[in-house]
Amino acid sequence: MFPAEVQSLIDELLPLCRALGEGKYAVSIGGSYGKGIFDRQSDLDFRLFCERKASDPEALNAGTQALREAIDRWSTKGFIIDGCWTRTIEEIETQLEQWINGEAKAPDIVWTIWGYHVVTDVYNQAVIEDPYDILAGWRERLSAYPAKMKDTILKKHVASLRYWRQDYHYANKVVRRDLVFLAGLTTKLVHDLLQILFALNETYYPGDGKNLHFTDGFAIVPQQFRERVEAILYPGRDEEAITSQRIQLMALIDDVLALVPQEL
Repeated sequence: MFPAEVQSLIDELLPLCRALGEGKYAVSIGGSYGKGIFDRQSDLDFRLFCERKASDPEALNAGTQALREAIDRWSTKGFIIDGCWTRTIEEIETQLEQWINGEAKAPDIVWTIWGYHVVTDVYNQAVIEDPYDILAGWRERLSAYPAKMKDTILKKHVASLRYWRQDYHYANKVVRRDLVFLAGLTTKLVHDLLQILFALNETYYPGDGKNLHFTDGFAIVPQQFRERVEAILYPGRDEEAITSQRIQLMALIDDVLALVPQEL
């Protein structure tokens, strides 16, 4: 599954990650490695799902220190390891249930622009060790895209697009050339478009990294979606660039909203 040097890294860190928890467990790698789109610049995001975190403070401190030393050693070889994120099985179970029932919201996280999505994280994992079928069980539950989650995602992001589609503040900011406001709003609206398309195609949102290229394989998507988004995000520096950016974005919003079922 991985290059030989990366596999050697995994083999060394696996027992160190495992030692951070107790009871039933699973160890995996998320991020671009979990999605199978990694490259030499990708970091490794280890995950430990367990019944409970290690209860012995001394053992936990020793295990954490050993993991940190291993991470530092591998960093000298050019590998970036983003630690091991430990989460309880009960915590994930609760959040998955909320998402599947359309009741959850993505919390803001420093290292991801548009929030942490537990379904994204659980579904896109490269399983390293899962002796109790914990991750296998979660992925089985997610094998069919949840209808209630789909409705919730569509309603949320359709409402956002419809609001900003006609908001006078947006038009005024273009006239005033308020570039900071426009840069933030443009990326937010592009994110709304992506969330809608992933939901319409019943594909789990893959997170903030490299998400645009997934749309190339969608059955439900406006023509030249990727090219249009790239043109919107990088409009150029001439006098009419910002005006053109808004016009193009409004047209793309209309095309995406036309794909959404009328009842939503």
